[in-house]
Amino acid sequence: MLPKLFSQIDKECEIRINKFLKTEDVSALGAFARGDVIDIEIAVASRLGACGVVCRIKMDGGADRDIPLELVRADEIFDIYSFSLDTAELCGERNSGLFYYEFLFLRGLNTLFTSTNNNKDFLVEEKEGRRFRLLVHSSDYRTPESFGRGVMYQIFTDRFFKGEGERVINLPVREDAQLNPDWDHGIPQYSAYSGAPLKNNMFFGGNLWGIAEKLDYLESLGVTYIYLCPIFEAYSNHKYDTADYTRVDEMFGGDEALDNLISEAKSRGIGIILDGVFNHTGDDSVYFNKYRKYGDGGAYNDAHSEYADWYKFRIHPYDYESWWGIDILPKLNHKNEGCRRYFTGENGIIAKYIRRGIAGWRLDVADELSNEFLDELRESAKKSSDGEAVIIGEVWENAADKVAYAQRRRYFLGKQLDSVMNYPLKNAIVSFCLYGDGEFLYDTLTEIYASYPTMVSHKLMNLLGTHDTERILTVLGRDEGDENDDNCVLATKHLTAEQKKEGIKLLKIAAALQFTAYGIPSVYYGDEVGLEGYGDPFCRMPFPWNDMNDPCRIEILDYYRALGRMRATEAAFDGGRFYFLDHSGSHVTYVRENKDSRVIISANRGEEYSLDIPQGVIYVNLMSGVEHCGEVKIHKDSVVILKEVRMRGAEHL
Repeated sequence: MLPKLFSQIDKECEIRINKFLKTEDVSALGAFARGDVIDIEIAVASRLGACGVVCRIKMDGGADRDIPLELVRADEIFDIYSFSLDTAELCGERNSGLFYYEFLFLRGLNTLFTSTNNNKDFLVEEKEGRRFRLLVHSSDYRTPESFGRGVMYQIFTDRFFKGEGERVINLPVREDAQLNPDWDHGIPQYSAYSGAPLKNNMFFGGNLWGIAEKLDYLESLGVTYIYLCPIFEAYSNHKYDTADYTRVDEMFGGDEALDNLISEAKSRGIGIILDGVFNHTGDDSVYFNKYRKYGDGGAYNDAHSEYADWYKFRIHPYDYESWWGIDILPKLNHKNEGCRRYFTGENGIIAKYIRRGIAGWRLDVADELSNEFLDELRESAKKSSDGEAVIIGEVWENAADKVAYAQRRRYFLGKQLDSVMNYPLKNAIVSFCLYGDGEFLYDTLTEIYASYPTMVSHKLMNLLGTHDTERILTVLGRDEGDENDDNCVLATKHLTAEQKKEGIKLLKIAAALQFTAYGIPSVYYGDEVGLEGYGDPFCRMPFPWNDMNDPCRIEILDYYRALGRMRATEAAFDGGRFYFLDHSGSHVTYVRENKDSRVIISANRGEEYSLDIPQGVIYVNLMSGVEHCGEVKIHKDSVVILKEVRMRGAEHL
């Protein structure tokens, strides 16, 4: 008798796939160390009519291999199949590898295939769909133990704080720089339209001495890491056009100010992370020297210069490769060993600043850095820091199998990055807050957790805004389409009182999700006091130090400080397990837990619903201090963070 057609099978007919590493259930994970043996067990409902199950797997770029599963037991409801996947055998002579696999359920003339949309959950379909991803990293891959705790804080140095005292008063101002004296109301330079030329030589005077003076303020937020946008000598205010990697810009206070900041921050348990712009330099630099500011040498002026081969000239000197065709940012040639080793050598730029005391590097445009360069960079950073310097890549998509410039990247196979900027989570949080899309948030958090090594997931840089994006309060409060206005309009455009009220309500939900998901929250300077601004450069306004008594700013700041205290005191946010309890429509509920603590986070953009608490268990709202038992009502447009107080005889949710 032939099996029923799939269309005739009950859609609720179950197939369960479970993965075990030794005795630990790792069904939610999809990244393992080379040498791990993963035991996979599949329960197939008997009425599906399957006569066998096959795992079809291939290494990225390789050929398919079919592995039949063994039927180990059966009852009147389920047939149980199993097999063991030896990651060392899969990798062969390689230290790591990326694989894609699916399961086939053989039913005579009709074979069914798994298809996943988040690398964990799946459907069965009559044709091949999206395969599961399996990342096998090298067995010696480690991420820094200390990184991931607390809070990160990103600072655009020129716009944070001027500082006070003789050192700040005597800071030099270049002749070709404009100093805007209006810290409170000044508008950054902006182009007439997107992509139009802009000098970016207007400064407001923020510097590293000023940051050091505000360390007490940062401590009050629970900050454990400060990520600085570029600080090396450069023409522009943003410094992504490096002129000299060996010198901190004098307008920012120079090398002395950096050393002071590192020392003062370290005394408070705060690490400094620098922005490494190693894909390109400025054309006005000691290396390229287009305008002869640094003498007669440099790659542009001298085809025989020591730096000439650090760049790719099509016709010297006028035609050369640059970042995205922007000629003021000539692209470095990392195929040149001298260029590469200038950064990654034993006494190179990477090691130099780590030895001076920084906690790590954030790598600008990581997708454009070669594998060879990243391999050498990691080796240098780890050797200079006993493995504790963190390396964070600017990657905007899922980094587990990112393809950039037609090349598959291997960021997390063990030889390159520790973490990336978690833009996928930012997009999902914004979608949830604006549109109540709980499924998208669930799928995003689930897929990342099921794709990255767990030690990477807990180090992810969870952001809501950066120097490259609109201010988060503006995103959540503005009307859709406002961001498309001309720059001359956006320069002075602010939220109305009603828009700001709505934005603050949603910002609290967004920040709670940012602070409680796996990873480390990264606060962009000023977001914690409701600084507004549309896209670059309006997202880079000076910090409103002289407007801190505004009631809205106080409300937001108090909320962020409470989140920071929670991160500092609750063990559940230091690694541990992450899993969802619910993701129905416009609300999500997930858990952070370890052996010492269990916290439930529930966010709701829809109608009120109830979260049931088992009898005899008490939960404390970590933001309000209110105790709950029996039932917790999650109101519309709200979020709760509940810590479990275990009682005798009680069971978990």
